[in-house]
Amino acid sequence: MEKYTYLTINFISVIICFIYSFHHKVRFDKHFGAFLKASVIVALPYVLWDAYFTQNGVWWFNDRYLVGVRFLNLPIEEWLFFICIPFACLFSIFCLEKFFKLGFRDKYFFIAASVLCFAIAFYNTDLIYPFVTFLVAGLTIVYLRFIEKVVWLSEVSLAYTVLQIPFFMVNGVLTGTGLEEAIVNYNSEHFWNIRILTVPIEDSVYGFALIVWNVYFFKKFSK
Repeated sequence: MEKYTYLTINFISVIICFIYSFHHKVRFDKHFGAFLKASVIVALPYVLWDAYFTQNGVWWFNDRYLVGVRFLNLPIEEWLFFICIPFACLFSIFCLEKFFKLGFRDKYFFIAASVLCFAIAFYNTDLIYPFVTFLVAGLTIVYLRFIEKVVWLSEVSLAYTVLQIPFFMVNGVLTGTGLEEAIVNYNSEHFWNIRILTVPIEDSVYGFALIVWNVYFFKKFSK
């Protein structure tokens, strides 16, 4: 049953959030349409990014833990990842925003964050994963906070920080924690080789841009 491991991780990541979506105090189910539109829009460029990195050996997937169905050389489980993980994150952020007051004075924080992202990106032009990841994160912050002027970026950033706990649990298994071999493997020539447990630290920044863009389109479609 090892071949269902990645599929099972996707299922476990989403099932509890899906069930509680129908709770009368949450009713996230009313926003399923908005979520689906948002996740598909964001998944498209991320799938292309993922496929390009896979094609060029930046990372690859262990067939031992896959059902064996691929599109664009990506396992079907990886396609589902871009639906399941955003669903779990958006549900969690939706609940945190609904029941807790989040946010902070963020102008100078995001100026510093974007400058730091650009500095890291251009200092690492020889390492494609941190270069692309931090560049995308920097552009995301600049566009959403200073061009679109969204008012929720600090709230989502705090919520995403809280979600790093389940993030490292899920991504930890994908990168080999608790398994004999990693499901997702990284080429040491293309990233920093700095990990928290088994998770490359670039993954957190990769995930930040993924989730923030999902939130952006989700809020647009929810209106």
